[in-house]
Amino acid sequence: MSLKFDYDKLPREQALAIAERIARDNRENSNKFYPKAKVKQGFYALYGKRALDLLFSSVALAITLPVNSVIGVVTYFDVGSPIFFQQKRMGKGCKPFTMVKFRNMTNETDENGVLLRADLRVTKWGSFVRSTSLDELLNFINVFKGDMSIIGPRPLPLAYKGRFNDYHELRHSVKPGLDCPLLDPSKVMTWENRLENDAWYAQNVTFATDVKLVGLLVRETLFGKDKKARSAGFNEGTFMGYFEDGRVMDSNHIPEKYYREYLEDNSGK
Repeated sequence: MSLKFDYDKLPREQALAIAERIARDNRENSNKFYPKAKVKQGFYALYGKRALDLLFSSVALAITLPVNSVIGVVTYFDVGSPIFFQQKRMGKGCKPFTMVKFRNMTNETDENGVLLRADLRVTKWGSFVRSTSLDELLNFINVFKGDMSIIGPRPLPLAYKGRFNDYHELRHSVKPGLDCPLLDPSKVMTWENRLENDAWYAQNVTFATDVKLVGLLVRETLFGKDKKARSAGFNEGTFMGYFEDGRVMDSNHIPEKYYREYLEDNSGK
């Protein structure tokens, strides 16, 4: 009999246990399917990029202050206090930092007091803010502080630590950014494409690369085909690790054996 599980609905401890088991089984083995690479950072990556981040983030914060003020007021009347959502994310070298966004979800629970799924708690205003990327404006604070850069791999929650093989771990050798658009806009935003793109970027941080990606980021934010997907949540689920053959695994394609092990481990509880 085939097992049907929604990974994102599992208790947090069990969800993390499954991810850890997948990493234990396949992470090291996956290294043989990927190239060995090292990051070499030139003058721009070491100094020029930070100077431009300071310049652009300070200008962006000044320009968006009125917009953020309005968003803050509307958010207060939409979901109440607090108006900010804070979450620890992985920065350069996997060092944690706090990312701040405007809240766009309620705290509604089911009859057992458990929070409803994220997509059921997002308000209409929250959906609008997400679809227009207005919820990202506060990220310029992190850029100004030096936690993030304008361009770089998107920072992931701390729960993802330990799931990446050596090649994809390169994404943490540079500062995370507002986004790191796919070089080929025709590609679908899957975890595999994203991680390959992030690893490539870490090895090719130059002024020319950043200029090109800023252009792609602006185009994607305003007109991109994945804009609607971003407002509803990343449609590839959660990054879990790797299959035995090195392919990237997401939570929509977890082998059944891991759910069976989950049931066996909890059969007596």
